[in-house]
Amino acid sequence: MDTKPIETYQVHEYLRSKLCSLYENDCIFDKFECSWSGDDRNIMTGSYNNFFRMFDRESKRDNTLEASRENMKPRTILKPRKVCTGGKRKKEEISVDCLDFNKKILHTAWHPNENILAVAATNNLYIFQSKD
Repeated sequence: MDTKPIETYQVHEYLRSKLCSLYENDCIFDKFECSWSGDDRNIMTGSYNNFFRMFDRESKRDNTLEASRENMKPRTILKPRKVCTGGKRKKEEISVDCLDFNKKILHTAWHPNENILAVAATNNLYIFQSKD
């Protein structure tokens, strides 16, 4: 559609307060790839702090997940992460001030037929598979 977007997703809204910092260390120019699931229902993109975001196009729900070595035991279930932008934060939340802008996932890929995805974080390639 040439007059307006068909769909819009808020990917990095929590970084709005960090735009000056991102500009000063050239992170403002980072390009995070997007990838679609084989059934076209989900979209995935990378973020800072080795987070990656997944959006369900039908339900409009989103999840933030983390690719880290702590999650690398077989059969580990990834727990959704939440970024807190200010005020009091809950125990499981991470403050936007604590995000590491040097850890980033710029490349993501989704298997065309299976629910398997790959994310590249710094010098690691993480492969995840749904338990379904």
